Amino acid sequence: MHDDERHSHNRRRIWYAVGYILFALILIYIFQQFVIGPIATPAKQLDYSEFKTDIAAGLIETAIIGPNQITGTMKSTDPKVTTAVDYKTNVPIGADTTLVPELQAAGVKYSFTGASSPIGSILLYFIPLVLIGVFWYYIYRRSLGGAARGGGIFGVGRSKAVQVTPEQVGVTFKDVGGADEAIAELREIIQFLKTPEQFAKLGGRIPKGVLLVGPPGTGKTLLAKATAGEAEVTFFESSGSEFVEMFVGVGAARVRDLFEQARKVAPAIVFIDELDAIGQRRGAGLVVGGGNDEREQTLNQLLAEIDGFNTDITRPVIIMAATNRPEVLDPALLRAGRFDRQVEVGNPDLIGRVQILKIHSKGIKLAADFDLQRAARITPGFSGADLANAMNEAALLAARRHAHAVTIKDFEAAMERVIAGLERKSRVMNELERTTVAYHESGHALVSQLVPHAEPVAKVSIIPRGRGALGYTLQMPTEDRYLLTEEELIDRVAVMLGGRAAETTIFGTISTGASDDIEKATELVRRMITEFGMSDKLGSVRYAGQQLQYLGGATQDSSQLSPHTREIIDSEVQKIVTEQYERAQVLLRGHRSALENLAGQLLKQETLDGSAVGEALKVEEEAASEKAGAASVREKD
Repeated sequence: MHDDERHSHNRRRIWYAVGYILFALILIYIFQQFVIGPIATPAKQLDYSEFKTDIAAGLIETAIIGPNQITGTMKSTDPKVTTAVDYKTNVPIGADTTLVPELQAAGVKYSFTGASSPIGSILLYFIPLVLIGVFWYYIYRRSLGGAARGGGIFGVGRSKAVQVTPEQVGVTFKDVGGADEAIAELREIIQFLKTPEQFAKLGGRIPKGVLLVGPPGTGKTLLAKATAGEAEVTFFESSGSEFVEMFVGVGAARVRDLFEQARKVAPAIVFIDELDAIGQRRGAGLVVGGGNDEREQTLNQLLAEIDGFNTDITRPVIIMAATNRPEVLDPALLRAGRFDRQVEVGNPDLIGRVQILKIHSKGIKLAADFDLQRAARITPGFSGADLANAMNEAALLAARRHAHAVTIKDFEAAMERVIAGLERKSRVMNELERTTVAYHESGHALVSQLVPHAEPVAKVSIIPRGRGALGYTLQMPTEDRYLLTEEELIDRVAVMLGGRAAETTIFGTISTGASDDIEKATELVRRMITEFGMSDKLGSVRYAGQQLQYLGGATQDSSQLSPHTREIIDSEVQKIVTEQYERAQVLLRGHRSALENLAGQLLKQETLDGSAVGEALKVEEEAASEKAGAASVREKD
């Protein structure tokens, strides 16, 4: 134990002792005041002459005559008190021969008693003190022993991590899909755990920590469990929030206890999910006189344990952690010698999605024509958790319609439910609202078909979904995309504003239905200007604030921007959005008949396949050709 740790331990012992002594004194005071006090109610002291007078007055009810004292009960002289009052009086020196006749004459019940021993009174007062002292000593010793073990009083400092034996892990890399690169890096860790002697012979140092980073739902926890299952070692599973409590020092005690348990059953893997709960950068957002002492003490203890727990190379203990916010972690956690490996676990590509769908469809009865490749192609950007949810929803939808197997149509409907929300057919709209929504969604679909770089439309519907969507246009990318050009982003903005453009083209007015489209279009254009450098006036300079790497949500930091720069940014955003809105209007005015045709079909059928958009444009083109042919015939005539 280091000197700093020893001094810290001694200080804790002193504070524990002081705290428990104060606690014991408070208990003694409460016991004497509220337990012993009511039992030992003080009796009224009478002079012997007053006692004789009360006998004659008939106030004495009972008398217990001892060698030195007389006790008993008497009537109260206060007319408001109706209950008997205890009294006591000292017996005079020499026998009072008239006492007994006077008691008999007054009708007093009397008896005699021998000399009382003081032992009973002593026990009455001092046994509770002894019991409280024993209790205090037990708690004190438990706290000192528990502090060393991470237990503390009543086990509050014990780790809440779940210990899973190798037989109970039950997960291997066969149960993980779409993470081949991450698995390849983790196989090296498995070799360290299985054959540490092989690396010790060459003087190699076993890695102490592996940090899994990536978006939510990509299988970071599953990978950690699979690593333990492949290595056949004990697995300790915990969350960062389990270490942070109200009382300072509890989290650090739990960290100590967790690593002590791991050392006892080594080789083992200690897994901490959501590491950012305790591993955030120290001093970040610190105000004068404030801070989070509990979280920082927990982090300090974690750093100390990582530095010191892996001393026996033949009994390795490796710590694995997962987070989707690596940018907020303290640099001391990420330095070499602590988390030596950082494994990125991203959303799966097409091949990975096929693997994940195969895994999550093992217990589901699929139709013979169910195409996993198609299911994977129509779900770009889905995480492993999203795919598992979609496959489960497909099974539930098939069960509701009493089908014998899950079809690709069920999966597509489940995917729409995951993306857009549950259908709300019970929501009743008047005819004007239905017509407005039909033209709005038709505008999105037609602009998507008319611009060169938009993704193809898969479905158009005016059935309300989710919380506030009165309709939706579903676009399906044909492939995974990782880079987008300025022209592609511009076309996306035009598609977003196609709904409002259709409303103004047909009705000559606007409604509140485009609020979500305007928000998304404005946010996309602002990112183009402030993050991607797609502005001629501002150039290739970043003006946006810090963005979370895997959670998105860029924060606009205008504190370092001049008012003139902010004005330019706002002007550029307004310019691009307005240009694309006008562009969408021009496109829809040129294809008004196709817009009316598509909206009319939507009003009749409520949901259309993506091919209906192309058909509407084809009908319009054929009608225009026929009209042009008829006009040329008239000219010849």
